[in-house]
Amino acid sequence: MSDNKPKGLSYRDAGVDIDAGNALVDRIKPLVQATRRPEVLAGLGGFGGLFHLGQRYRDPVLVSGTDGVGTKLLLARQLNRHDSIGIDLVAMCVNDILVCGAEPLFFLDYFACGRLDVDTATEVVAGIAEGCRQAGCALIGGETAEMPGMYDDGEYDLAGFAVGAVERDALIDGSTIETDCVLIGLPASGPHSNGYSLIRKIIEVSEARLDDDLDGISLGDALLAPTRIYVPTVLDLVKRFDIRGMAHITGGGLTENIIRVIPDHLGIDLDVAAWPQPAVFEWLATTGQVAASEMRRTFNLGIGFVLVCPQDQASAVIESLAGRAWVIGRVREAGRGERVQYSQ
Repeated sequence: MSDNKPKGLSYRDAGVDIDAGNALVDRIKPLVQATRRPEVLAGLGGFGGLFHLGQRYRDPVLVSGTDGVGTKLLLARQLNRHDSIGIDLVAMCVNDILVCGAEPLFFLDYFACGRLDVDTATEVVAGIAEGCRQAGCALIGGETAEMPGMYDDGEYDLAGFAVGAVERDALIDGSTIETDCVLIGLPASGPHSNGYSLIRKIIEVSEARLDDDLDGISLGDALLAPTRIYVPTVLDLVKRFDIRGMAHITGGGLTENIIRVIPDHLGIDLDVAAWPQPAVFEWLATTGQVAASEMRRTFNLGIGFVLVCPQDQASAVIESLAGRAWVIGRVREAGRGERVQYSQ
């Protein structure tokens, strides 16, 4: 007599492949190991990442940050290039906590997908590990979530979490900024990881191709350039100069980010002709017919990080950066006008 009982369902039948998850862990172990710092107490695979501060700090303040890379992921998928999006993820988190003067200590990631493609996920984590290497922090853990029905096959999303530390008496919060201070801009590598919904809309409306030439490189290359990580450069500067405030230029662009660290009774004047603007921003403004005010509050326009320091130190700061920085504005009394004003 035949057995007509239906076969029992498995987790794999529901779309989740535990074996693929285990294979991914095996592949990324050497990538994670390459980011290890002496303070890390456990390897990959535990329920929590362990990090021992020890006696490294006298009076430490922990600084944490979390972020993603937004719809830049859609361009990465469109071009089937997943090797640098992880650098973007780390950069968005560590650059944020750097604003306080904090040294990034460790990083965790969250990778969610519809169906786990081990090759793609490995590329992404390799980028995350490279970002951690650039920032000097340890990749101590993460989560891979396979969620069929939530994401279609080939889709994935990323989030990251960074924790750093700074001595309490070395915190940089902008409170000592005065009218004798100027703004020094550090160059961006491109749009970084902000404004990509507008970027994709411009591409859609203009019917531009990602392999179109843009000042000697493809449009796709210009748009996928990984977010610059400023950690080593800036941590060196804060030890040597009187840096009183810092801003990471992300969503909100130049207009909304710098003013966040300026005391309420002060304003800033920005000179948008003070630095060379990368060709990709001119292309976006022209092709999308985007107003100058909209460009300034959406994109970094080539300035990814801003330092605020006394004017008499500005030349030395820029010289220490081999001239790869510019005085892009000054601090002033707020007066009755807008707190952020532009000149050209």
